[in-house]
Amino acid sequence: MQLTDKVALITGAASGIGKEIAIEFAREGAKVVIADLAREAAEASANEITQNGGRAMAVAMDVTSEAQVEQGVAQAVSNFGGVDILVSNAGIQIISPVVDFSFENWKKMLAIHLDGGFLTTRACMREMIKAGKGGAIIYMGSVHSHEGSLLKSAYVAAKHGLLGLARVVAKEGAKDRIRANVICPGFVRTPLVDKQIPEQAAQLHISESDVVKNVILKDTIDGEFTTTQDVAQLALFLAAFPSNALNGQSIVVSHGWHMQ
Repeated sequence: MQLTDKVALITGAASGIGKEIAIEFAREGAKVVIADLAREAAEASANEITQNGGRAMAVAMDVTSEAQVEQGVAQAVSNFGGVDILVSNAGIQIISPVVDFSFENWKKMLAIHLDGGFLTTRACMREMIKAGKGGAIIYMGSVHSHEGSLLKSAYVAAKHGLLGLARVVAKEGAKDRIRANVICPGFVRTPLVDKQIPEQAAQLHISESDVVKNVILKDTIDGEFTTTQDVAQLALFLAAFPSNALNGQSIVVSHGWHMQ
């Protein structure tokens, strides 16, 4: 198993991509910390892992709260002895044209994606440096870390911002063998994406099937959604990579939507 006895803290891990990564990491021997705003869902995900022979715990965490992030990381360290891997995955989506986008929603989007990425990184890096064993930090970016799309100004800005954060963390963390990389998925059929389909249909005055075919998947090479398992396998590869050779990079997993 590639992650035997490693401690992995994953934000937004009660559902969707985060939950799939948590399950995959546990299967590979990691002790998994399910950090999520939804406490009951986090506990259910942790229980599911333990019932299947893995090791997991849940912590309630609003990633925009400095106090909750610090407390959650401290709980992980107290229960599992440290933090070796951070997957900064928590995120939301709000669809709106720029001219109609409220400042409140703009700030909310950037806070969850960027403030959350920063706060969890800072707390986990401190523990990684203290332990002296190195570590891996993985940010959940998006094809929108490289591309723009209609109606997604705050999301695109935030996902671009994660690239910059990862590159700085890679340089600052190198001396302590801490790696930072960004996963950039295409569209994954999660509740977050399912919510967008009718919203985009209403904004663009087209059918939901046309949104899927002609907006969401139009630039893929095969008209297919990326899966949560696709993303989890890439997260596992990055978490288990044995050296600093792969550091400060963004890897796109999108059925060819964006090619680097």
